[in-house]
Amino acid sequence: MKLREVIDFDLENIKDFQGLLKAMESGGGFSAKSLGEAYDVLKIMLMRKDCLRILSFVGSIISTGVRGIIKEFVKRRWFDLIITTTGALDHDLSRSFSSYYHGSFDLNDKELYKKGYHRLGNILIPKESYGKLIEDKILSLLKDAYSKNIGSFSCYKFCWEIGKMINKESSFLYWAYKNNIPVIVPGFYDGAIGNIVWLFSQTKKDFRIDIIEDENLLSEKFFESKKRGALIIGGGISKHHTLWWSQFKGGLDYGVYITTSSEYDGSLSGARLKEAISWGKVGLKAKQVTISGEATLILPILSLGLFKIIKE
Repeated sequence: MKLREVIDFDLENIKDFQGLLKAMESGGGFSAKSLGEAYDVLKIMLMRKDCLRILSFVGSIISTGVRGIIKEFVKRRWFDLIITTTGALDHDLSRSFSSYYHGSFDLNDKELYKKGYHRLGNILIPKESYGKLIEDKILSLLKDAYSKNIGSFSCYKFCWEIGKMINKESSFLYWAYKNNIPVIVPGFYDGAIGNIVWLFSQTKKDFRIDIIEDENLLSEKFFESKKRGALIIGGGISKHHTLWWSQFKGGLDYGVYITTSSEYDGSLSGARLKEAISWGKVGLKAKQVTISGEATLILPILSLGLFKIIKE
């Protein structure tokens, strides 16, 4: 084992976020080192033109200001493929036409219900900004498509249609549509938009979301790739689907995973990326790191360091 000396932070000489991230790695200690290592892995991954770059994230972060970071990733074409949850679609659509508000983890949820608010952590969502708004927008899109004899969409093409309808630069779905970046939602029906599509199909029996077409696209993307890398924000189905498809082409070559979950309950969300090596989902020689931390803290620091050096 080659030993490296722990280097103290020199605050007087840290001039920018790149310098801060380098100092975190050199400091050698605990979560800060993981963040510095993640910065180095992502720099390599994002600059490689022969690498399939995957952005995987859970829907909840889109309810926060981190939505602006995700939007910027997509706008700048840093990633070739997005794998996420229906909640991400719901919140992106809702926030494009309404506002969410600051709340607290300690608010009385019975009182919030009576006053017409949903609570997502410490974010408050007016009921009229969620269910009814999403229903009206999606039903209008579906009725228009059906009137044009469009009876089937892949999920990723349907996401592009949502982005086209939103038509606002604050939306990550808008930029996915503009930049032709597929948005894959393996658990499509587990959320408001998916449920509205299901309800629509009850009266239009020939209407379908063709999830098989999404899987065909994933097969094409992964088997044509020379290298594969992923930034995985949070666990669950979006993380699993990213790793699942990676195993069929030798695993990820680059991987950064941000999680608050513990590995000691055997959960997928808690499993560090190194565990996926045993499944062939991360390569034996992969550059990979797991950051134990909450995404709304980690992503702004990591992203500001990258924004200065990564070009489209």
